[in-house]
Amino acid sequence: MEEKSNKSHVLVLPFPVQGHINPMVQFSKRLTSKESVKVTLITIDSVTKSMPILESGSIKIHSIPHNDETPPQSYDLFLEWFHVLVSKNFTKIVEELSDSEYPVKVLVFDSITTWAIDLAHDLGLKGAAFFTQSCALSVVYYHMDPEKNNICVFDDDGVCLPSLPLLQKQDLPSFVCQTDLYPSLKKLVFSRNINFKKADWLLFNSFDVLEKEVISWLRTQCRIKTIGPIIPSMYLDKRLKDDKEYGLSLFKPNSETCMKWLDSREIGSVVYVSFGSLANLGEQQMEELALGLMMSDFYFLWAVRATEENKLTEEFMSKSKEKCLIVNWCPQLDVLSHQAVGCFFTHCGWNSTLEALSLGVPMVAMPQWSDQPTNAKFISDVWQTGVRVKAGENGVVNRDEIASSIRRVMREEKGVMLKENAIKWKKLAKEAVDEGGSSDKNIEEFLKLVIN
Repeated sequence: MEEKSNKSHVLVLPFPVQGHINPMVQFSKRLTSKESVKVTLITIDSVTKSMPILESGSIKIHSIPHNDETPPQSYDLFLEWFHVLVSKNFTKIVEELSDSEYPVKVLVFDSITTWAIDLAHDLGLKGAAFFTQSCALSVVYYHMDPEKNNICVFDDDGVCLPSLPLLQKQDLPSFVCQTDLYPSLKKLVFSRNINFKKADWLLFNSFDVLEKEVISWLRTQCRIKTIGPIIPSMYLDKRLKDDKEYGLSLFKPNSETCMKWLDSREIGSVVYVSFGSLANLGEQQMEELALGLMMSDFYFLWAVRATEENKLTEEFMSKSKEKCLIVNWCPQLDVLSHQAVGCFFTHCGWNSTLEALSLGVPMVAMPQWSDQPTNAKFISDVWQTGVRVKAGENGVVNRDEIASSIRRVMREEKGVMLKENAIKWKKLAKEAVDEGGSSDKNIEEFLKLVIN
């Protein structure tokens, strides 16, 4: 009889965009810090070319070639293209990577790629769905799944779902409250509910005390493990040697310029502004944001992608140069951890929200779409680490609202409370991933399961 190995080779399949790859790379680093596990990240050639060599060298990369074929630009076409490419190559990949000492036993797949669980099960592997969103959002999608015909009806009081605070329409993800928009993406996010039935485990980039009631409810429905916050170890527990940055950056950060500029500012005097790699503000909103930042009368560091720069007027660029630094991209973790930064003006995507919570930075939340409105609700009302701007009837947040929101966080009495709460969550985030913390224990438990 063949002796059963007490070691395991884990394959990790992220959806190939930066906000999904980076948390899964960080989780992989946590796994490979244990001697009993080998990890290989599966991605595509066009992404591999953008990935720096991981400093630890512990994570192997398996790149699926696509013969210099440019991946489709259309989201729908890209999803199908990626599905077909992985499916055609998966069996061969497993055969190549498995050996007697480290047999491939588990596939950790992005929760968006719901089809991956079938690929795993067909080969006798276990499958863990990795969620790059909050647990709260999963509860919203679970209860508002159009396939279940249980979309909730709003009344004057809002809508109440198990384990969640009372939600108003503006607190819900755009795929729920704007039913006629993003039909393909809406179908995609609701398809994640399949993971509740099929996946052997659900892994969430969150931590127990952050979403206590939500996680308790989810545990009555499925095998959930919180394993976050997943950011480089240097900024939290410092247990992983040389773990200072994520594994992928599709944009070249202006690191030296940013840090030199911040070094010349006083403690807590700078507003850091960033809307991530996908947000596309309209020209009117861009103008109001620019003028609101100026009116706040604080220094600000603003990451404006090259494709968005044309929305800033020459007049603004001329008048603002004494008060701000505008760059195409920032080393966000270094910026947020810099003592000069007193506030993070953000769209509050989940990764950015976790980073701010983990580093203890108060926020001004200006959500745009997807999960951001729900994250903003928790930031302002549940965790109380920031304020949320109010949009006008036309959906645009005006300059006065932007300036006054910044002042509330940076200067007024409310800001003192927000800072105290932010420091509290920073401490709790570190405790979760540190030795013996809730997320650390969950990772250890997951490892025991995958080597058996």
